[in-house]
Amino acid sequence: METTNKIAEITKALFLEHLLFRALNENLPIAIWKKPKQSLIEVIIDEDKEGIKQPGMDLDQLPPGFMIHPFLHSADHQPFFIKATNYYRFSLDENEVSDDQLPIWENSNKELTVKIREIIQSFPAGKKAKASRKSDFIQTVNKAIESIASGKLYKVVPARLKKMTLPSDFDLAGTFLALCDAYPNAFINCFFSESTGFWIGASPETLIKTRADSFYTMALAGTQKAKGDNPLKNAAWTQKEIEEQALVSRYIVDCFKKIRLREYLELGPKTTIAGGLLHLKSEFLVDMKATNFPQLGSVMLELLHPTSAVCGMPKAEALEFLDTEENFDRSYFSGFIGPVNIEAETALYVNLRCAKLENKEVLLFAGAGVTEDSVPEKEWEETEMKCNIIGKIIKTNQSR
Repeated sequence: METTNKIAEITKALFLEHLLFRALNENLPIAIWKKPKQSLIEVIIDEDKEGIKQPGMDLDQLPPGFMIHPFLHSADHQPFFIKATNYYRFSLDENEVSDDQLPIWENSNKELTVKIREIIQSFPAGKKAKASRKSDFIQTVNKAIESIASGKLYKVVPARLKKMTLPSDFDLAGTFLALCDAYPNAFINCFFSESTGFWIGASPETLIKTRADSFYTMALAGTQKAKGDNPLKNAAWTQKEIEEQALVSRYIVDCFKKIRLREYLELGPKTTIAGGLLHLKSEFLVDMKATNFPQLGSVMLELLHPTSAVCGMPKAEALEFLDTEENFDRSYFSGFIGPVNIEAETALYVNLRCAKLENKEVLLFAGAGVTEDSVPEKEWEETEMKCNIIGKIIKTNQSR
């Protein structure tokens, strides 16, 4: 794994564009990310176009790289692993080039922006899926409430697909950096392979994280728009949202019980902000050395996915409901993504607040947790807010 730690004499955006253009132009798998509350941007490019198809869940057996896992396995959507044969990183806190050097790079910058956009616009469109209609989504939510009332489900998370046109002056590197600036508490990412297509997102939810002897996961649920100068202090949660988050926490605890793990620390729930939205979050920490459970990350990964936060409870019944009612393929939305064994850490995130770029379209995905107290109109509004997290940045961030 080759490492480049410093960027000399070029801007951050141009550096990203050079890497993106090379990978996309040569069909090489690439992943770019920034972890929550950090300033370090990391990039890997896999010189082997094939990557690792259908990688196993045993994380310790994987080389350094980036995991891409769908919501559910299907003939069209399989897990894919980008190997870190080339690894680059730089900090957003590092100084840019001096002003007298910027004009030298401006034309090259614009040329690369255009070339990258043209490559994205040339991507073949996937299976034509229709955007979700509001009336259909509300009907699905009503059916979900009926199933919950009948005792078949405790909670279910129907999703929807929204489409928008890729702006004619779309700037990929600029959009990524704008996401980093707008959403510092999210996992900012974009990745590409011929198997998965091109995705970009800002996920608020950690699925699992392991480093040295520590294991971490979280329960994130409940959504409201951040308001006022102090949104964390002003947050007021309804019984529906409190219960929704409690179900997700209970799901994690049940997974611990299945493997007879009793020694864990639970923190929360507390209000957290991500992407202009407030959520309720509980955190769970385990000392893998003290519990003599070095494989906990891999074991919990298999137990947790798909979590009740993106699927529902009970899992089997919720999946059956979604299979019947959702009129599109989630693909890698609400699957999991993230770096594996990079710098002695694995950090996998639920692929939320994301978009797929294909041809001249942007496919936006969002889901809403439905419980017995749900109001269908409000669930639709929640999905609109979630889609706008990525959508508004793509719309407003124009090429330089």
